[in-house]
Amino acid sequence: MSAPEERPAPTSRPSPDATSPYESAPRETSSHETSLHDYALSRHGIEPDGRVPARGYPLPDGPPEPSRPRLTLREAQEEVASALADTLADPDPVRAAAAVHRLVRSLVMPHRTLRACVIRLPLTDEAAARRTGRRLVRTGTTPAAVQVGLGLLSRLGEPEDAPWLTVLGLLKGFERPVVAALDRLDRQAAALLMLRTRVRDTALYPLLDAVEAGDDTAVLAALTGLPPDFRTLGCARRIAEAADLHRLLRAHPRDPALLARAAGLLHRMADQHDVRAEILDYGPATDAYETLISHADLLPATPGHRAVLLSIALDLHSGPAALLDWRPGRREALLDALGRLPAAPAPGDAPGEPAEGRRADWMARTGRQPFRVPPDGERLRIEVVAEDPADRNDVETRILVDGRPLVPALFGKGPGTSPERLLDTGLLRAGSEPREVRLAEAYCSEGCCGALYVTIRREGDEVVWGDWRGAVGPPPPEYRFDAAGYDAELERADRDRPWSWPARSTARLVADGLRERPDLLTRWDALPGWVGTAWDEPDTVEVYFTYWPGLAAGNRDREGPWLQFGWRIPQDGAPVGERAAAVLDRLASTDPKTRAQVRGGSREHAEALGHPWPERG
Repeated sequence: MSAPEERPAPTSRPSPDATSPYESAPRETSSHETSLHDYALSRHGIEPDGRVPARGYPLPDGPPEPSRPRLTLREAQEEVASALADTLADPDPVRAAAAVHRLVRSLVMPHRTLRACVIRLPLTDEAAARRTGRRLVRTGTTPAAVQVGLGLLSRLGEPEDAPWLTVLGLLKGFERPVVAALDRLDRQAAALLMLRTRVRDTALYPLLDAVEAGDDTAVLAALTGLPPDFRTLGCARRIAEAADLHRLLRAHPRDPALLARAAGLLHRMADQHDVRAEILDYGPATDAYETLISHADLLPATPGHRAVLLSIALDLHSGPAALLDWRPGRREALLDALGRLPAAPAPGDAPGEPAEGRRADWMARTGRQPFRVPPDGERLRIEVVAEDPADRNDVETRILVDGRPLVPALFGKGPGTSPERLLDTGLLRAGSEPREVRLAEAYCSEGCCGALYVTIRREGDEVVWGDWRGAVGPPPPEYRFDAAGYDAELERADRDRPWSWPARSTARLVADGLRERPDLLTRWDALPGWVGTAWDEPDTVEVYFTYWPGLAAGNRDREGPWLQFGWRIPQDGAPVGERAAAVLDRLASTDPKTRAQVRGGSREHAEALGHPWPERG
């Protein structure tokens, strides 16, 4: 591999002799080759602004990465073991690294597969393998050989390896595995690398620069100075780790700006609209909650501050934060402290700010929910939780067994299913026949990352939840509930609806009416679809339906054209019941296609059926 024209490497490069005596031995690379480590340093040194491009610097020119679509993991593991097992036991790291460079040429497989096999490879001498892994990471000249070293240090690395791994993480294809390796060795280095290579928001740059400069005063100023609307979803934990939030809170526990930023980050970490709630992987989470809540009275009682503290209370009560390793009684004590904070003042008249009114209404409806003390011995609890409308308008059904929320404990890839699907339809009720119920779907979709299912059945005086499907980790146990108590809890959850606002209540009544009278749509050759509130206008009801010609006459052509329509119905101030009845009456008398817009199908189907296809910008 030819080395690019290089400038002198930055002086921050770690010294091989300072970290390991064997690094003073001659390198096995020839004079016209350079290690990937040195190449990454040189690329970083010549960047005019020192910024790392998205996903890292491109690798030097070389052979393309191998691809074997039909290769199974078992076959790959056998090939890697046969090629490398003996070499990785060689006590001489220079000789072993040179051999790895030769041997990996015969391993025709993607680099991520090679690395995964090395991580799983049985080793007869871990100390020898560690030395070889270091040699490959520091002096390896081909991506495949360096990936072998990365795989070894992912399982055997020590804190002294963190600087070398960090440099490799600047290269495309290495960032994700290096971050994973650093997570075990140096969380702050892992966070800095992830934020440098994945987050493109320039507002974050001053914080990253201050952390790398080791300037604590600048770190505090940059963290608290992030714009109020800075989106931390998906990277809140990494920001907290990079800034060492826990240490900052201990040093400045009475700084209102820092407390406000910590509150926002902790709540974002508990968000379930991702692969896994970040709070479960944030090591100092319980201490950070303790410090924040102990000084929460120092935050001005503004609607924004009280809203995020209420959201944190919901996280601690029934969300992922309830799963943290709490000392006995501490979580309950923190909830009690939050419950004793004074309420935010009611907003003034602001007709031009409907979002402020929605947030105030949410706090009024939700304000006491996380502070209710459950009855002693309560086995099953169903909490329907509406999120702060300033964030999103989602509502989820949280199921707690013995005080522990099931969905984040067993699935962790998305929030619980909506109450309209679980409660309003009676899916959670236990009947004479077993019923499989979807409790949660992955944030991306079931087809992408799965869903969590449980089979509910009644056995005499008990309701049984078992035959789980889609759970992450070991198979969940079978849960048994007293049938009378189970039914009573479902009834209570169905009646207790402070989470619902007028438009959502209207949508529920419309959906109930369409279930009871399906002819309201079939008479117009339409099938009912989703009914709810618009994601961008929570005070607007949306009714979706599919137009399929011939449906009313019973001669629907399943191969023929069809279209999906959406009908938006703004709230007009009328009582919920009257508004829902008016919508159903209109469906009975007027073809809804005259008021709705095409939302799905195809342009060809729209042209065939005489409807305009929406032009999207």
